[in-house]
Amino acid sequence: MADEAALSTGALARVAPVFDRAPFIRLMGYRLVDAGDGWVETELEVAERHRQQHGYVHAGVVTAMADHTSGAAATTVIPEGRSILTAHLATHLLRPAAGGTLRCRAEVVKPGRTLIVTRADVFCDEAHVALFDGTMVSVEGDIA
Repeated sequence: MADEAALSTGALARVAPVFDRAPFIRLMGYRLVDAGDGWVETELEVAERHRQQHGYVHAGVVTAMADHTSGAAATTVIPEGRSILTAHLATHLLRPAAGGTLRCRAEVVKPGRTLIVTRADVFCDEAHVALFDGTMVSVEGDIA
């Protein structure tokens, strides 16, 4: 069986460009924390710009984090030379995100040659704030 640290390092190297080359993701401040075969973890230190009019983290910030993290997780299970786009997403907001740090863990539920089903959980501090379901599509080439 492969060493878990080696798997994590390889997966991190594979998905790091998904974060580095996405201007919106850099602007928002999402940070890649860890990755393995079929999963990715990210984090965001919440700033004033991430909040909506009531002071909670905006639903769009939570959804974008879950979507991008899920796409990165899908990237870990596709062959080299292919890229991921989101085909469908649903975000279930469980409670307002009122803390200072968002954490997201996305996992591949069902890998496929073309369609990949993902799930992500988003936490704000220790509170589970969102559940995300995504369908990712694997496309030919690097679409950066």
